[in-house]
Amino acid sequence: MNKINGKDIMAVGLTMFAIFFGAGNLIFPPYLGRITGSEWFLGFFFFFIVDVGVSMLAIFATIQSKDFSMTGVPSRLGKKAATIVAIIIATCLAPCLAVPRTAATTFEMGWSQMFPNLSIWVFSFIFFAIVCFLTVRPSKVVDIVGNYLTPILVLCILVLLVLGIVDPIGPIALTSQVETIKEGIVNGYQTMDPLGIGLVIVAIMGATTEKGYTTVDMQARLLSKAAIIAGLLLFIVYGGLTYLGATVSSGGFEEYNQAALVVALTQRLMGTWGVIMLAVIVLFACLTTAIGLTSGFAGTLEKLTNGKCKYKVTVIAMSIFSFVISNAGISVIISVAAPILSVIFPCFITMTVLMFFGNHIKNDNIIRCATVFAFIISLSDVLAGFGVPITYTKVLPFAAYQCAWIVPAIIGGIIGKFIPMKKA
Repeated sequence: MNKINGKDIMAVGLTMFAIFFGAGNLIFPPYLGRITGSEWFLGFFFFFIVDVGVSMLAIFATIQSKDFSMTGVPSRLGKKAATIVAIIIATCLAPCLAVPRTAATTFEMGWSQMFPNLSIWVFSFIFFAIVCFLTVRPSKVVDIVGNYLTPILVLCILVLLVLGIVDPIGPIALTSQVETIKEGIVNGYQTMDPLGIGLVIVAIMGATTEKGYTTVDMQARLLSKAAIIAGLLLFIVYGGLTYLGATVSSGGFEEYNQAALVVALTQRLMGTWGVIMLAVIVLFACLTTAIGLTSGFAGTLEKLTNGKCKYKVTVIAMSIFSFVISNAGISVIISVAAPILSVIFPCFITMTVLMFFGNHIKNDNIIRCATVFAFIISLSDVLAGFGVPITYTKVLPFAAYQCAWIVPAIIGGIIGKFIPMKKA
């Protein structure tokens, strides 16, 4: 196969969009719009850069590395270090945090309201049974998600956005209640999308290989074109959701948290039927994310263990494990995830940006030292939040925007430039 099928590009693009667009992505933009008011687009811009912008950089950095796996972005840290980083990110994202969060969010945002007597244990069991069934055959992941689930998801979201734009709930406040740029960045962190790039690529490449795209060149071309489609869709949807939140920034919705705000907005625009449609949106958003991450994790583990951990066995085991974790509830999962993401995300962004320009960086120690410095600062920030007497990070540039790690990472990269690489 030398020619890329347009239908496959669209299917992969829609799959990528759907995996990115988990429930977290649904609840954060409206909240961001509500608290930023007339500055909603500025907040959305930084949210989009941190979330989708870094994700796209990670995809193209992976393409440049020619390593379509979890070790693609961290590959120049060294083989052992890259493997360790890949396993940590994959484990945190898939079975421990992101995938259990999909079931918990689906239950709490929609189905628990429609069926008050429904137990989360019963719901999660059914949810992960579906995930396991649809994921166990990797060649069907792209077809199922891209051709069936995503169009339903996109249609439901567009209906909600059109109603909110044609008949806004209220006037947009002329001032912002918060530091807009900081809130855009912080909310972008919460989506976890860039960290899951490796798993997304593994899931997609496993399916496209069986479709006949077996060469690195063909896979790279397919991935890059699909990424553009996913990025454009995410821009439209995120922008629309942020604007929707801005239409209630004048007051009346202050008591709602992120998840409750989405429910309230939907009910105001569409009534009882809106709540039902929201349940459908959240269900498909979370199912597509869970399917993609489960498939990616199973594929990654199979590769890293040289086939000792079989794909199907891992899918089943992960589904069971995620089922158990999900029953802790969304609040517990988010509280556990927050400090972990605050440590991992700056390191990943540093690696991603430098890997994107990897062809111009000949000394791997630049990437290694920059990443280590970013890790030290981000870890210090998190420890300070737990009461450890660390104060130096507060005086660093960009600390007010949760980006105190940027300048130290640059300094680390400069130091790394003068450290000669060991000869192979």
